Amino acid sequence: MEQEKKTPILKIEDLKISFTQYDRGMHQTELPVIRSLDVEVCAGEMVAVVGSSGSGKSLLAHGVMGVLPYNASMEGRITYRGEALTEERLRKLRGREIVLVPQSIAYLNPLMKIGSQICKGKKDEAKKRKLRDIFTRYHLKPEVEELYPFELSGGMNRRILISTALIEEPLLVIADEPTPGLDLRMAKRAMEHFRELADLGAAVLVITHDLELALETADRVAVFYAGTTVEEARVSDFASEETLRHPYTKALWRAMPKNGFQFIRGSQPYVKDLPEGCPFAPRCDRCTEKCREGKIPFREVRGGRVRCLDAEERQGEA
Repeated sequence: MEQEKKTPILKIEDLKISFTQYDRGMHQTELPVIRSLDVEVCAGEMVAVVGSSGSGKSLLAHGVMGVLPYNASMEGRITYRGEALTEERLRKLRGREIVLVPQSIAYLNPLMKIGSQICKGKKDEAKKRKLRDIFTRYHLKPEVEELYPFELSGGMNRRILISTALIEEPLLVIADEPTPGLDLRMAKRAMEHFRELADLGAAVLVITHDLELALETADRVAVFYAGTTVEEARVSDFASEETLRHPYTKALWRAMPKNGFQFIRGSQPYVKDLPEGCPFAPRCDRCTEKCREGKIPFREVRGGRVRCLDAEERQGEA
């Protein structure tokens, strides 16, 4: 397929993020919160990253943007437009070519007016026109430009965060849970705006807990579980359970309201209790001893990628 031949704008390979903590006085322990994350996004493409809380979704955004806490360490390979995304290169690109729409409205400056924050202090006529257009699209009144974040509701501040990305012309947009606090109509509109950015040529990575909303606008979906990418699939693969590859992705499919709202036993393991091999093994009814041994490779299966031995065996039977 033509899109697969493109050089990804962002490519993340075998990303690992751990935190150093102190246990029992001065005894240091390492918490491997992310063990193996893989995802890529091309120009003109919108990729949604889904998974339950604690799966590593937001850490992915912070790792790419270079804003991890001081006690975090990161390994793996991150490339931007085919070249390594070094700290020096990231400093030059962050906020210009690479834009983050953060999850928390605490990222807004409480002492700066909304208009100045969105425009980053620039007051040229082109920026003003673009700001007015964004306000119209998000149903924000012109007077909001002169207000401070504390004078707005949480939902309005969420729209302001999205506006900070739309005011620029970025090549890569990373949105970390951009829709909480928005009603369904505005949440869908927000996702549509990210879709529009992708259609204009940007690479858009949206981190979300809302699989149904993602399926309406994204091109591909990367599924995270317990700090690991377990599947990367086309949106069209979610048309039925049979076209998906990993047992956890299939469980997410069955859990959607339109598919019966079904649940599976167990819960995502805490980072200190991660099993060897596949992290989903304790909850998987197709688990074998091989699944519990060593690292499971991330391989191409039926046009997508999956980290599951059972999916590979089924491909061989096809």
